[in-house]
Amino acid sequence: MFKSKVALRFLSSYAQHHKIAVKPINKLLIANRGEIACRIIKTARRLGVRTVAIYSDADHKSLHMESADEAYNVGPAASQQSYLRGDKIIEIAKKSNCQAIHPGYGFLSESVEFAEKCESEGVIFMGPPASAIRDMGIKSTSKHIMSAAGVPVINGYHGDDQSDEKLTEEAAKIGFPLMIKAVRGGGGKGMRIVDKMEDFIGALNSARNESQKSFGDSSVLLERFVRSPRHVEVQVFADQHGNAVYLFERDCSVQRRHQKIIEEAPAPGISDDLRKELGEAAVRAAKAVGYVGAGTVEFILDKNDLSFHFMEMNTRLQVEHPITEMITGTDLVEWQIRIASGEPLPVTQEDIVRRGHAFEARIYAENPREGFLPGAGPLQHLTTPPASEFVRIETGVRQGDEVSVHYDPMIAKLVVWGKNRTQALDSLIARLREYHIAGLETNVNFLIDLANHPYFRSGDVHTGFIDEHFNSLFPKIEMSDKQLSQTAIALVLNELNAAEMNSNVNANGKVDTFTSAVGFRINHDLIRQFKFKFNGKEHIVALKVTDEATEVKVGDGDWIVINAEATTENGRVNVRCNIGGTVSNYSVVIDPEGVNLFDEFGKTRLEFVQPKFLTSVSDVGGASGSKLVSPMPGLLEKLHVKPGDKVKQGDAVAVIIAMKMEYILKAPKDATVKSVGGKPGDNIGKGAVVVAFEEEEQ
Repeated sequence: MFKSKVALRFLSSYAQHHKIAVKPINKLLIANRGEIACRIIKTARRLGVRTVAIYSDADHKSLHMESADEAYNVGPAASQQSYLRGDKIIEIAKKSNCQAIHPGYGFLSESVEFAEKCESEGVIFMGPPASAIRDMGIKSTSKHIMSAAGVPVINGYHGDDQSDEKLTEEAAKIGFPLMIKAVRGGGGKGMRIVDKMEDFIGALNSARNESQKSFGDSSVLLERFVRSPRHVEVQVFADQHGNAVYLFERDCSVQRRHQKIIEEAPAPGISDDLRKELGEAAVRAAKAVGYVGAGTVEFILDKNDLSFHFMEMNTRLQVEHPITEMITGTDLVEWQIRIASGEPLPVTQEDIVRRGHAFEARIYAENPREGFLPGAGPLQHLTTPPASEFVRIETGVRQGDEVSVHYDPMIAKLVVWGKNRTQALDSLIARLREYHIAGLETNVNFLIDLANHPYFRSGDVHTGFIDEHFNSLFPKIEMSDKQLSQTAIALVLNELNAAEMNSNVNANGKVDTFTSAVGFRINHDLIRQFKFKFNGKEHIVALKVTDEATEVKVGDGDWIVINAEATTENGRVNVRCNIGGTVSNYSVVIDPEGVNLFDEFGKTRLEFVQPKFLTSVSDVGGASGSKLVSPMPGLLEKLHVKPGDKVKQGDAVAVIIAMKMEYILKAPKDATVKSVGGKPGDNIGKGAVVVAFEEEEQ
């Protein structure tokens, strides 16, 4: 791409002939954070473009600000006071002599006002013209444009009348189920699915509030909700010379909370004819609005007859763009930089060749078994699979960094490539097993189970996949005797390693990696007993060392002969263990409260059972329903009650904002409010009491 002398001569003559000046970009401000900022920095550095990062107070030790050539503080932790401060960002760009601003995705990437302000201040906005953002960002407008361009659209209401009466009237016409969607933005913000009329107004108000907070606009549209559709999107790219191409499609059907969780390219089960039809429709959509740069046209694809309808266009680089790069051998960020400087597209449609298959799995700080509730906290331990030509780790965090409550809880994107879908999927599963995170809950185990699911393996996917296969994706988890034995063995090996390290510090005051073994001989019997708790159930494991052998026993089971050895590295104990003739490899990370076991099933956390005198029992009455607690760390946005108020079961009493999402806490029963745990604007922790109720008289 853009490297040969022939290409450079062609570029020069093309620009002269068409009177479009090429303005090289040698310094770039990145108006974003986290993994996308780090990803842009990598390409910019390869091209010799200097980078300027911005960071909030919460990100003052972040990887993206340390990776850039320069970095400037942009304000407090809250994004409204930092990463959404377009005026301050442009001021920093001019002060640091940047020719352009790359907005990444989210934040200001689809802000018409920001794009216009960049233009008026003489700073290149690395995205489409403001007019294209405006037309495509307002979903109602985009539907009309797409229909006129011959792109199929789905039935719904996209009008300007936003009164409750009008929206209720249109909802009745469309019928249920229907979808309420914010007219701006994406990422599932301001989106609600409504199954019956009596739930419509409540869902409408919630969608409006979330949309206002995310995009500064509470306007919504209504659409017929298609049960079990597929979500297929096409990557398009256009230059300032009127050229546009598509780089094939991605399937992003498997979602939770209307947000993508795993993506693949190309989409499974799509014929070449349909692939071409989708691509050409996407290019028509881009040309209809005079598009420039990277964009994604999203379609709803009927799972059964494969008919498709335009859903929306994302006028920015997508989170999942790496899988397109993997199957086309391109660098879309490089294209963005080149196109923004005035260069033409480096290829024609015929030049773009699709090779192999790629998956992207988004690794989040969240608890899938508790409704995918987002989390926050320190990454006490982080080990990733090694990166290679076929494996990419897109991340903005390191071990010890904090997943902040103020921003999206995505930790990383794991991207893999294979010669075909089966090979790519097998690689994804293997790499997920190598992704070890301790300190907070993640969705890695869920991703392993999802990728292993027989229907997913066959490519039978749709947006309701998780709900349809909920029971098989979330089976009851039991601890096996093998896992319990492995955990106890690792603890003993870790103690041996620690003792060895304490007595073998090198001349530099550091300790190399050591190996310890279980199976040594001593002149007396030694029995160690461990007590663990998993899912509320206690387990006892005993380890016995005699002159003859080392043995392990779980509960009242039999003693089994073992042999094991381990290495300790970066706080992780890597074990090779033979239990009764069966050999396995696994790892553990130990902390003061428990053990994190990493094996073929992902991560399993076992808690240490403390002596009774070290524990206490809380009587706050959570199980009795006498209180409402915050399900995650966040911001207390609204409090609808005060002490003495009487509430009915199901009444909304408080609203929590966490990771840009709105969560409504409802009264569990008819009750009287006893006390409240804060005031609007307060930060609250997970499990903090938000509202307590009077106990009923027995």
